[in-house]
Amino acid sequence: MIIRLVIQQQFFLRLSKHNPQFIVDIYTMLKALCLHIAFIIFTAGYLLAQQPAFKGGQQAFNDFLKTKIIYPEYSRQNCISGTINVSFMVDKDGVVHDAKIQDGPGIDLDDEALRVIKLTSGQWMVPAGYNLKTNIVQPIRFDPDPTRCGPASIRDMQSAIASYKAQQELENAVTNYYSNKYKGKADTTKEAIIINLKKQLGYDDDFINDVLSQAGEKFKQGDKEGACHDWNFIRNIGSDKADNFIKKYCAH
Repeated sequence: MIIRLVIQQQFFLRLSKHNPQFIVDIYTMLKALCLHIAFIIFTAGYLLAQQPAFKGGQQAFNDFLKTKIIYPEYSRQNCISGTINVSFMVDKDGVVHDAKIQDGPGIDLDDEALRVIKLTSGQWMVPAGYNLKTNIVQPIRFDPDPTRCGPASIRDMQSAIASYKAQQELENAVTNYYSNKYKGKADTTKEAIIINLKKQLGYDDDFINDVLSQAGEKFKQGDKEGACHDWNFIRNIGSDKADNFIKKYCAH
């Protein structure tokens, strides 16, 4: 290696001695390359500065997520982790609108990621001249309790995600039945089947209490919409435990 470098150096010196223009060309090329790199770095920094930023910076955003995220019950119980990409826009006042999931597993983690992004509404600083029609994509990371879940198993998570999606049809059957029952339109001869479905889905008192607790946390955060969604879900699986909350906070 040393011998080769010496030979290359000698070759370069001989070439430069007999061809001074070679040195000028190399210098010009390197100068242009450095200017090009500097321009790229400057442009990237300029574009980054022109994007909406969460008030207080990245650390404030991370702290916000820590205090607001309520790990969804199904994913918590099944130790499901993942990163959900949420797409949204902001207006000139930093108010969030048109929020939707761009990439996610299609389970309750998606719903929670979308909920917390909506909670950031009004917390974004929007620079002058920013194109308000631009989509912002924000990743939201979920990691279950490592002391309870241990090392993540991709196979177990994939199985749990598939089970969640399969259960959605059963859940819809239950919620549709009780929704129709409250309207006097349900076929009550099928209620025994619905009760068995509820047992299969694990919709017992412990589950309902967990959802009540989750709704209470959302309400404390000022997320009445999220809390009412949970309370109405409890009602639509045939329980009256959330009826007082619905009557007090969710009646239209």
